[in-house]
Amino acid sequence: MNIKRFSAPAAFLAVAALALTGCAANESGASAPSETASASTLSGTINAAGASSQGAAQEAWIAQFQTANPDVTINYDPSGSGAGRETFASGGSDFAGSDSFLKDEELAGSFASCVPGTTAVDLPVYISPIAVIFNVEGVKNLNVDAQTLAKIFKGDITTWNDPAIAALNPDEKLPATPITAVHRSDDSGTTKNFADYLNQVAPDVWTEKPADTFPFQSGEGAQGTSGVVDAVTNGVGTIGYADASRAGDLGVAKIKVGDKFVGYTADAAAAVVNDSPLVEGRAADDLAIQLNRTTTDPTHYPLVLVSYAIVCTEYADAAQGELVKSYVGYMASEAGQTEAAKSAGAAPLSADLQSKVATVIATIK
Repeated sequence: MNIKRFSAPAAFLAVAALALTGCAANESGASAPSETASASTLSGTINAAGASSQGAAQEAWIAQFQTANPDVTINYDPSGSGAGRETFASGGSDFAGSDSFLKDEELAGSFASCVPGTTAVDLPVYISPIAVIFNVEGVKNLNVDAQTLAKIFKGDITTWNDPAIAALNPDEKLPATPITAVHRSDDSGTTKNFADYLNQVAPDVWTEKPADTFPFQSGEGAQGTSGVVDAVTNGVGTIGYADASRAGDLGVAKIKVGDKFVGYTADAAAAVVNDSPLVEGRAADDLAIQLNRTTTDPTHYPLVLVSYAIVCTEYADAAQGELVKSYVGYMASEAGQTEAAKSAGAAPLSADLQSKVATVIATIK
């Protein structure tokens, strides 16, 4: 898989050294996403960077797309949402993956890969639950509510046998072990979504405005999704948050929704997205979603992220624009969404949202 790390200023200079040919993907025997390899006329290299939450899905998408288009090489650097947006804005990549949609001030700026005077848009391509992962000796099942979770990550609750946690878990023998709450040390859209959930559901505790940067000095920071998972796995009395596709064998907490404690499912995550409106005041072709996490319906899982492909509406290099248009179009297609669901446990875009994304992609130049 062409999951690579490259710095923004050196992205294109380094691509020759970093890029894999895609031969392994082409030999995998995977079915083509849209056309047979022999019929493909696409060629070139796509460099992209951003959300590490998309990592597993990008591996699968890249393998499928390169199988169908053997003269195309795709490099995706899972450097984090904030770094991905910066890389794209500076011209170091062809599109960004981001768990946060573009801020108003970012939209007001320029994007080096785009035709001057045009802008970029947010296209939803990946929906996934965020798992609250934990590693506490002797504890197999853990219930949390937003208030308690917020206090844990703020550092207000510091031991596992705290009365607030014990009240939610009467059937568990909770140890007196200190809590190590692991958060992302890099600018992360997963952090922003996690903080947005806590701010919406427990605003009296999580008073900080949601942002890509973790707002408190408590706990332990780790780089990227893999860093958080590793820290929780290898630590003692640890808890963290990560894209559900990366939870692995770690314990996963249930969160309180209404009067019930619920675990994540792809369908429950998708239900929240389907019930949420687009962000107001954006251009008609910008599909940023304002997630409403205050549901009390236990068939919903409000701790969810929507990850975007951030692309130019018109590329300075028209040929490169066509290449990006083809790949991102596959990511958002029914075939691409099915592949992400199979390989990364993602929740497919609804038919309505898929149609809206396809309509915007068709206009990319």
